[in-house]
Amino acid sequence: MRAARRAEVVLPPLRPYDGGAAWEREGDYDGLEFADTDFGGQDARGARFLDCALRRCALDEAVLSRARLIDSVLTEVRGVGTDLSEARLREVEVRDARLGGVQLHGAELERVVFRGGKIDYLNLRQARLTDVVFEGCVLVEPDFAGARLERVAFVDATLTRADFSGAAMTDVDLRAAAGLDIARGVDGLAGAAISPGQLLDLAPVFAVRMGVRVVAPGD
Repeated sequence: MRAARRAEVVLPPLRPYDGGAAWEREGDYDGLEFADTDFGGQDARGARFLDCALRRCALDEAVLSRARLIDSVLTEVRGVGTDLSEARLREVEVRDARLGGVQLHGAELERVVFRGGKIDYLNLRQARLTDVVFEGCVLVEPDFAGARLERVAFVDATLTRADFSGAAMTDVDLRAAAGLDIARGVDGLAGAAISPGQLLDLAPVFAVRMGVRVVAPGD
């Protein structure tokens, strides 16, 4: 199994963002630090963020569809309903995020690390993930339906009621996941590696999927 190649973001000296709480569609943001700012409801679809840091910013209902985040770090961002559909993230670290209902469907993630934090209802339907690591984070009802995952690792991460329906996996490592609870799409695990203990935990799910009844002798 080929291991995921981790993102290693080294930011240059950054300039404080002085544009207030306003982003622009198709905006171009380069070498900026966004700190302690509420970007809730802002429309930055198609924007480009290069060598940027977002620290402790609110992203409730922010629209970043088709945006490009490159060589950037998001630390302690928070928000509900952030729209990153069809966005492209390359060489990005997301640290200690507190997010809910994030829309990343159809997005492309390459060399991205999610470290710490909690994300509820993460929508990665039809997304493409390459060299992505989920480390020490909690994912509640993540949706990977129809996604393509290549060299993706879950390290001390907890997945609750995950949906892998129709997912395509290559070199996906689930062995070090702290918790693995699959609600749908257990057949989408083809191409993934799980531990012996996880196999035992998932045995009832596999049995149901295969139509096998588990009955004790004499019952």
